[in-house]
Amino acid sequence: MSALRPLGALRALAVITALPLLLTACGYGSDSADDGKKEQVASDAKKLSVDEVRIGYFPNLTHATALVGVQEGLLQKELGGTEIKTSTFNAGPSEIEALNAGSIDIGWIGPSPSINGYTKSQGKSLRIISGSASGGVKLVVNPDRIKSLKDVKGKRIATPQLGNTQDVAFLNWVAEQGWKVDAESGKGDVSVFRTDNKITPDAYKSGSIDGAWVPEPTASKLVAEGAEVLLDEADLWPDKKFVITNIIVSQKFLKEHPDVVEAVLRGSVRTNEWINANPDEAKASANTALKELTGKDLPAEVIDPAWESIAFLDDPLAATLDAQAEHAVKAGLLEQPSLEGIYDLTVLNKVLEAEGKESVEDAGLGAR
Repeated sequence: MSALRPLGALRALAVITALPLLLTACGYGSDSADDGKKEQVASDAKKLSVDEVRIGYFPNLTHATALVGVQEGLLQKELGGTEIKTSTFNAGPSEIEALNAGSIDIGWIGPSPSINGYTKSQGKSLRIISGSASGGVKLVVNPDRIKSLKDVKGKRIATPQLGNTQDVAFLNWVAEQGWKVDAESGKGDVSVFRTDNKITPDAYKSGSIDGAWVPEPTASKLVAEGAEVLLDEADLWPDKKFVITNIIVSQKFLKEHPDVVEAVLRGSVRTNEWINANPDEAKASANTALKELTGKDLPAEVIDPAWESIAFLDDPLAATLDAQAEHAVKAGLLEQPSLEGIYDLTVLNKVLEAEGKESVEDAGLGAR
């Protein structure tokens, strides 16, 4: 059993094909920030089995359940006197490292780092305990250079990181077209350039890339620069749903503090319900949180289309995570993993039942 190949070793291979602009990029996924933010709680509020729960997430719209849940106090409300301490990350590897080191207890994260973290630890580090978001990934292109899907052949397309969720999805789509690309170097019928989402818009503006397979809001930022959406990844999946963000917990924390995990999941479920019932308010709340975390909010021409393409839900869409793992295997980035036990949806289904909602399935990948 083996995880996705270490990104540190693979990054050197990716550099072979990097354009000069991309050579100046900082290592994607290496940055994290402990913002030290704690929610204020009433002095007489009852604590659960621990004084503090440390949660991690990205300052991304696809992590809006966490952004809004913290911003609106919806997560803290369920935790009573147990305080939330937040940390933010730029990509999955650093968040997995924090979970393994005990720096965070619970995290919002994408499917590929979840798979990677689970397999590298031989199934001992984490469990996926809930879904959070689906969708929000698009192939956007320069319309002067690419006018149809078949025109992608021979072009230069950016993905966020070698072996990350979008990179695997793009490599799988390329293979389905009958085209060949060496996954590690990015060379082939399509040239794949791995670069941080933060500099992808500059690479597009400079003409260094012809398009990108990226998550929101990067996709909408490119559209604001004149790119056009050629393909929405949701159109490639059954019911147009696929996991983009799920919630993980350290197995130790889950075992020792199930009451805290239940409170966080109840807060997540209720946050998603509030988001879906109040989309405009929720979008504004997420944007406020982004401004506090990054120093910038998103303009309407970016956040409006980006928000519309993301679905916030509790179902982890386990079958799609299993499919994503198979895509990574086919691309040569992952040896056949054993994912049995990666899910524990017991607490989530308890919360959903109490909320009068339907239970969700683990696609046969649950802890037994």
